[in-house]
Amino acid sequence: MLAERYGPSASQRLVESVVSLGAMGRRAWLALLGIAVGCAAVVALLNVGHSAEVQSRQVFQGMGSELLVATLQHDVEVPSAAQSLQLSVFSPQLIAAAPLAMAPVEVRLGNISGPLMVAGSTPALAAVLKLAAAQGRLLSEYDAQSPYLLLGATAAQQLQASVGDQVQLGHYLFEVIGILGPLGYNPMLPVAVDDGVLIPLPGMRRLSSAPQISAVVALGRDPQSLPAAAGELADYLCRQLPGTEVEVQVPQQLLDGMASQARLFRWLLAGLGGIALLVGGVGVMNVMLMSVTERRREIGVRTALGARPMDIAWLFLLEAVILASGGAVLGALVGLLAAWLFAWLSGWVFDLDPWSLPLGMFSALLIGIFFGLQPALAAAQLQPVVALRDE
Repeated sequence: MLAERYGPSASQRLVESVVSLGAMGRRAWLALLGIAVGCAAVVALLNVGHSAEVQSRQVFQGMGSELLVATLQHDVEVPSAAQSLQLSVFSPQLIAAAPLAMAPVEVRLGNISGPLMVAGSTPALAAVLKLAAAQGRLLSEYDAQSPYLLLGATAAQQLQASVGDQVQLGHYLFEVIGILGPLGYNPMLPVAVDDGVLIPLPGMRRLSSAPQISAVVALGRDPQSLPAAAGELADYLCRQLPGTEVEVQVPQQLLDGMASQARLFRWLLAGLGGIALLVGGVGVMNVMLMSVTERRREIGVRTALGARPMDIAWLFLLEAVILASGGAVLGALVGLLAAWLFAWLSGWVFDLDPWSLPLGMFSALLIGIFFGLQPALAAAQLQPVVALRDE
């Protein structure tokens, strides 16, 4: 029992290590700052990568996880298909599908004019894109032959339009029956709804002599069946429009690919932070080796008075652990502040990566122990006679 209690207590070892670090002065602070910089780099870069992933998801969340977009490339010899394509629900995996025929048109309301993208479609487009009217109403199946239009939120603001106004599209007048609420940017859609004009599909004949359907958008029932629904949609369109090349895009696949790339990018950033942490660990090792060299006489005296090699090793290892712990805490705080500041300057919403703090602080502690172990073992292996002989 007495042999087990031999040597200093844990609290005594801790106090001696703190006193020894205090005697080092600025060198100890520089070693601590080296670990702090590395830990801050890991925490900051992980959070920046995570916030970038969250931001990209917010930008593309308007795509809709059940949306399908089919792009049509018509053969020049194929006649106009704007009136012949029938898109009743042909698959149990689709809720609705709507064609899109588009043309850039000069739009005028009073003294305000400008080019806008006009899209002709069916009432099913509202179900597919979840459109809602901020003013007035949406297009219905009874408006197919009527000169009615819907204005996107931005387009209505640009034209200073309201429900009931007469808007000139090309050489024809159309009545505004509704103004859409903001939909948001969706890069997968061939038309920016907020900046455009929606009219009944047959009305495109007033603006173009041979309107062509250039895209079909469809809404699936669930994300899991989208690949099968995309295949059915492509087959159906190829049968309906012979000689037309059909390419169906699934935004959910793009979102999954973006998430995978964002995770890879985040771990690459973490690797860069790890390199900075290794540099900080080398600094701790350098300081500890210098400390061992300068305190050889102290080590000899301690050994001569009965200190075991294990006691000497613990003394120096605890010093490295204290440096690493202080650097981990300081680095975590600085890293969080740096990541928040970067997100704020970038206009992002800061989102804390739950793995950043434990990963950054734990890796800093491991680096401190790893690089402090060799100096501690070197100090423990010093022979008392050799250590006391040094001047």
